[in-house]
Amino acid sequence: MISEDQLKRVAAWSRELTHAEIEVARAGITERSYGTGETVFMRGDKFDYWAGMVSGLARMGGVSRDGKETSLAGLTAGAWFGEGSVLKNELRRYDVVALRGSRVALMERTAFMWLFENSVGFNRFLVRQLNERLGQFIGMLEVNRTLDATSRLARSIASLFNPILYPESTAHLEITQEEIGALSGMSRQNANRALNRLEKEGLLRLEYGGVTILDIERLRGYGD
Repeated sequence: MISEDQLKRVAAWSRELTHAEIEVARAGITERSYGTGETVFMRGDKFDYWAGMVSGLARMGGVSRDGKETSLAGLTAGAWFGEGSVLKNELRRYDVVALRGSRVALMERTAFMWLFENSVGFNRFLVRQLNERLGQFIGMLEVNRTLDATSRLARSIASLFNPILYPESTAHLEITQEEIGALSGMSRQNANRALNRLEKEGLLRLEYGGVTILDIERLRGYGD
């Protein structure tokens, strides 16, 4: 169980709940730490939790039969994920791996389903969340099929600033170039070249240990 204050810090959706609903949510949540490269869950796992990033950075994706990695989304602090598998009570369809030391909040399925069945505020959040995640994946499919590497990287960074999926985002993103490459599905060297190009065009500023976004709208539409 976590405290009510901690719940409100790590879960923006909890601010829409009643006091009774908050008590159910906090009673069903524990936190767990994962080291760099450690798997939160793998495709095919029976993982009976809804999960949220408390701190750190993780990559949602998968590996094909020939060993090719595919990145579906980055997960930063404040992002909650896996609600589809919890709702359908099915095996996980993708991997989630920590790209750096991370702390993850885990809500038991029984608490999640109670909120789903009883909380209007929680259901409003889930509808927004699922709609935004669907749009994110459709957009990613279009980007990967039609745009060049720099455009894919720009859109990948921009996706981390979706206010519904990543409610705690600020203009400065604490992320290394290697981590950006991993989220964008490219090598560190290619990511470096793309980032330098975006910096020269005034869309972002490279800094020690991260990047500061200067024009999020141009990043979102880069390559159009």
